[in-house]
Amino acid sequence: MAKNDIMAKIGSYSFIVGIIIAGLVGIYEAFVLESGDTFLTQGSGAWVAWVLAIIGVIVGVLAILGKGTITKKETPGFLMAGIALVVMYGVFKGSAITPWLGSLLEGVSFSLAIFVAPAVGLLAIKAIWDMGKD
Repeated sequence: MAKNDIMAKIGSYSFIVGIIIAGLVGIYEAFVLESGDTFLTQGSGAWVAWVLAIIGVIVGVLAILGKGTITKKETPGFLMAGIALVVMYGVFKGSAITPWLGSLLEGVSFSLAIFVAPAVGLLAIKAIWDMGKD
């Protein structure tokens, strides 16, 4: 197996694992938010947040190297979606939407934003670099 194939598989699997972990943690965060507490910013939840962020860095670095799941053609869409996730969390945080639905949207968008933000940041820096060097 070629080295590029291994890197592509690592990129694909890390993206899938990150999305799955973020989704599950977001659902759990919604239940914790309903009790008036938070999971991702305290104790063991903080470790989960770090794991999500590290997986996001891996996805971003592999995308910059051209080995990940995010191709150069998909980069603008990914950047826009990442910004939308961060804004979505800000909108749903403490929203007046029905309690359970608001908590679910807040928890899932928060955990997905933690996962996607490092990759968005790295790809944004690369996009700025590419525009500046032309």
